Amino acid sequence: MITLIKNIKAFRDGAWLPSEILIADSKIEKIEEKIDIAYDGLNVFDGQGKTAIPGYIDQHVHVTGGGGEGSFITQVPSMKFSAPVKAGVTTIVGLLGTDGTTRSVANLVAKTKALNEFGLTAYCLTGNYNYPSPTLTGSVLDDIVFVKEIIGVKIAICDHRSANMTVESLIKLASDARVAGLLSGKPGIVHLHTGSGKDKLDIIFKALENSNIPITTFRPTHLAPKYDEAIKFAKMGGFVDFTCDPESGDKRISLLCKALEEVPEGLMTISTDSNGSMPIWNEKKEMVGIGAGKIDALPEAISHMVLDHNVPLEKAIKVASENVAKALGVFPAKGILAPGSDADIVLLGEDVMPDTVFAMGRLMMKDHQMQVVEPFAEV
Repeated sequence: MITLIKNIKAFRDGAWLPSEILIADSKIEKIEEKIDIAYDGLNVFDGQGKTAIPGYIDQHVHVTGGGGEGSFITQVPSMKFSAPVKAGVTTIVGLLGTDGTTRSVANLVAKTKALNEFGLTAYCLTGNYNYPSPTLTGSVLDDIVFVKEIIGVKIAICDHRSANMTVESLIKLASDARVAGLLSGKPGIVHLHTGSGKDKLDIIFKALENSNIPITTFRPTHLAPKYDEAIKFAKMGGFVDFTCDPESGDKRISLLCKALEEVPEGLMTISTDSNGSMPIWNEKKEMVGIGAGKIDALPEAISHMVLDHNVPLEKAIKVASENVAKALGVFPAKGILAPGSDADIVLLGEDVMPDTVFAMGRLMMKDHQMQVVEPFAEV
């Protein structure tokens, strides 16, 4: 299908300019002020003056659901197919958390495949908080090399729920992930949940000091409580990921804006921890409450950065688009609107929230209404 999106604004030549976007099947062919095309089967879409941005990328999503820290009834449900679309997220990286027992890598890969069938772009990570890592094939290296959707491994550090792995174990895991990435043309990353433990990011710094593994192999997340260490890590050349946390209100948004100024260009990303459990612990590490992450926290964070803190839109969206795409090795197919890129396009309303979404050239949502039938939507 050939689609012409008219009457929009897009960021071109350093400014937000009136634009049109021509899509052929799943790719962007042209972005210009005016595109003249004559084609009998042309599908013309009126953008109604809205602002076009690349589809968001969320690299930390519990697509099969997380939780269980408070017994079986506290398990978070798996993510609905419509949730990322409504949040303007067209590319997802799924993962496991504390629970690698009742939730498995096999479950995760199956859900990731389903998201791809639905029309989004989805990847996943093998492993979970535990070490040695649970896998699909029997090894982290083989999972990354042979399973199309798996691009790296997940592990937890400085957390009372983690496996308390040694520096040597982290080096070995990172070595396997890196070599697997080289063999398969994938990023081969070690995605690190970082908890509230007293050791903070020490194990990563020690692994870097005692190995030749590139710093970009290590991808720590949940870094707001470890802000100073995150800035140190970024200034060494590492990617740093901050979690959108609606419960923290403007305090978290202010921190994101501060990090935008202090983290070297291109090395800051944000993610949601969507559908992951968010337990509340007391000083004895006893759970006293529980919530769940939501994927719409990502566009809400961008909106608040722009509207409440005057961050330029083109700068704010990079932490959930271009920067993430580069970190995952999928740029320029993802993360940018340009000829040759995937046609993942989000049209924003005046509230800087997703209004209309195209994923791989397919219209998924129009004027906040889903255009693709979601299986078992009423279940």
